[in-house]
Amino acid sequence: MTTKFKLATFGGGCFWCMVSPFDEQPGIHQVVSGYTGGHTVNPTYDEVHTHKTGHYEAVQITYDPSVIPYEKLLDLYWQQIDPTDAGGQFNDRGDSYRTAIFIHGVEQKELAESSKEALENSGRFTTPIVTEVLPAQPFYPAEEKHQHYYKKVPFHYNLYKEGSGRSAFIRKNWKNTKSDAELKLELTPLQYHVMKENGTESPYNNEYWNNKDEGIYIDRISGEALFSSLDQYDAGCGWPSFTKPLRRNELTEKLDTSLGMRRIEVRTKTSDSHLGHVFDDGPGLDRARYCMNSAALKFIPKQQLEAQGYGEFISLFQQVN
Repeated sequence: MTTKFKLATFGGGCFWCMVSPFDEQPGIHQVVSGYTGGHTVNPTYDEVHTHKTGHYEAVQITYDPSVIPYEKLLDLYWQQIDPTDAGGQFNDRGDSYRTAIFIHGVEQKELAESSKEALENSGRFTTPIVTEVLPAQPFYPAEEKHQHYYKKVPFHYNLYKEGSGRSAFIRKNWKNTKSDAELKLELTPLQYHVMKENGTESPYNNEYWNNKDEGIYIDRISGEALFSSLDQYDAGCGWPSFTKPLRRNELTEKLDTSLGMRRIEVRTKTSDSHLGHVFDDGPGLDRARYCMNSAALKFIPKQQLEAQGYGEFISLFQQVN
């Protein structure tokens, strides 16, 4: 492993659901699904799920800390799990589905314990945080069919993630908690109408439809990074359009039958806000066109990424310049 890379290992229940959130981040070199924490060597999926090997389903992440710090990985980790459940995760029960942070060294131990304490003290959950912080042990990659399952079998993956209860838990517990009154003070009337009342701004009369600057777009409420100018193009519709999001895991898609049409609405998970719609007439291989409302987005120029806390995305623009 190149010296600039480090390892992070997380047990978060079904490893199918723990790859995508990290896989999409700048600075991630590799995400591997596997087994760790047990007492058998080279276990199989079937052996682990007897719950007699002591192994957890886990993901091991190879990352560049100069691009994405361990603290950011911890933040992402907590937002994928129910840290109050000691018996498994969602519909998956048993020891192999327990949660744990497997630390590699003293620095990770201190950061993991501090992160856990901060979550405990945040009041987000009313019951204790039971996720353990444990020393890293040998990690055994899972069978090939389980690697990057969300890409290989996307329909079944999405069906499983929703049906298991994980997606609903994330939407409920990690969405923005600001009240409507607070949002009305923070947002302009148009921004509030678009984001919280499913409104649509006027085409060609909005802030970013013809933006040519380099940078990223964030959720105006939560601050989560959503799109990059590198994926923006002029779709001829009068709204900012993108071929793909920065983080698919931050978006949800729902059938929208309003106005007598059948469209796919795009919302954010963290703030549960309306962004726009996705259509299948884009220029990329998957034909996706994310047609967004400028009012729901805030643009961060690449020169300000570090100062505004989005330094992990600087490398995106260094790669193309």
